[in-house]
This record gives sequence, structure tokens and C-alpha cells, in this order.
Amino acid sequence: MVIAKPPSLLTILENGDRLNRAEFERRYTASNIKKAELIEGIVHVASPLRFTSHGKPHSQIIGWLVTYQSMVAGLEVGIEPTVRLDDDNEPQPDAVLFRVDGNARIDEDGYISGAPELIAEIAASTVSYDLHSKKRIYELNGVKEYIVWRTLDRQIDWFILENGKYNQLEPDDSGIICSREFTGLRLDVNAILNNDVSAVLSALQT
Repeated sequence: MVIAKPPSLLTILENGDRLNRAEFERRYTASNIKKAELIEGIVHVASPLRFTSHGKPHSQIIGWLVTYQSMVAGLEVGIEPTVRLDDDNEPQPDAVLFRVDGNARIDEDGYISGAPELIAEIAASTVSYDLHSKKRIYELNGVKEYIVWRTLDRQIDWFILENGKYNQLEPDDSGIICSREFTGLRLDVNAILNNDVSAVLSALQT
């Protein structure tokens, strides 16, 4: 009698793999990869990150959001959390801001399920999908505000969900963009692009 061998359990996760979310999570957990995302059923493995084009601006966005969180009750801020959006999408955004009683929830295993109210991405080498496939899945899953800081272009795009579609918010005459979803969340665009963290926080606390 011939005994059938069980199917091999692959633990390799590579760019371009087409997987469902369950298989993606299984392989990701079994691998040594530090950051990978599932976008529209396709695996994206992160490249090494440079300080000037990613690490530093990332810290500035987090500092801005954490400062806002300290001023308003009932909010959560996260750095690169896994977000279970749907069966084909499990991104790991650079920053999230969401209400404790809002659309997103924390699963029993500690991951986020559902759409945080605000997601921010630092885009240098990832601009091609941060402004296309990622933007599309955040829009479809109801992420109310989406910020993309294109560090190499020295540009910040802030999108707001209106009638199921993203429209771009523009700075006012003072160069400030104000959130529609979070009262008092203000960003001095010129200040943050020029690494003036003090001015960024000053505008937030006005």
C-alpha cells in the first residue's frame, strides 16, 4: 500500500506571491522577514529603509500623532501594525490613528481588524503602490483619511473619503492642512518638510 505524503508546508514568502490572507499570515509567521504586506492578494516584502528618506520622517509623523493623542481621549496610535482589512489585504502601514470605539478593533491575538480612521505612509521607494494599489484598498475598505508623505518629492498628499472616493485636502493660506475626521489635528506642511518639529507641534497645539 502506498501512503500519500502530506503536502509540503512552504515557509517562504517572496515578492509577487499570490496568497490569501490566511496563507500569508502562516508563511509570514514562519519566516524571518521583518516586514511584508498583502495588497490585493499580492505579497510585498519591504526593502531596507534609509534614515533620511524613511526613518526620520517616520519618527516625525509618529511624534505628531502621539502629541495629538495626548490631547484627546479615546484614541490609539500604532507604528507599523498589521491591519486585517479583508481576505486579500493585510497591510502594515507606517502609522495608524483610530478611535477606541471606532471602526477598527483589536483581535484576541493582538492584531487590528477593520479600517483605522487614519493611516499614514512614508513613501520613498514605495510611491508606486502607496499611491495606487494601497490607496485603492484603503478607499474600498473605508479608511476615512489617508496621508502619504512622498519624501523624495518633498510632498505630502492628504486624502479624505467622501461618498466612497478619496478627494485631496489642500493646505489653507497658512500652509496648514486640517483633518476633517479628527478635530484639532493640524499639520504645518512646510514646517514638517523642513524638519521644523517645534513648529509642527506648535501648530498642532494652537
